[in-house]
Amino acid sequence: MLETVPASVPDDQPRDRLNDRTRRLHDHLEATAELPLDRTASRWIGEAEAVARDVATNDLDAETTRDRVAKVRELLSEVGDTGDEAVDEHLEAARRCCDEVLEVEDR
Repeated sequence: MLETVPASVPDDQPRDRLNDRTRRLHDHLEATAELPLDRTASRWIGEAEAVARDVATNDLDAETTRDRVAKVRELLSEVGDTGDEAVDEHLEAARRCCDEVLEVEDR
């Protein structure tokens, strides 16, 4: 027999999707840690990764999540082309994750 979920149980799917996006954001930035980077890019990415880790590993409210992801996007805007294809791909994916989180939160 299948159990039914009572109507009063909140739908966690939007929160789960947000958590998935913030984890992917952190994963992409974390993946750059062992890749060759110049000092300036490394500093910006390292700071963005630390903020993304905070968002991905803590149960933050939506407004705080949005503020911190916006900060990650701002930090990443300081990094141009790194000259390393793998790093650039991770950065582009991280920027898309930021946009996804912020777009969903804007709705």
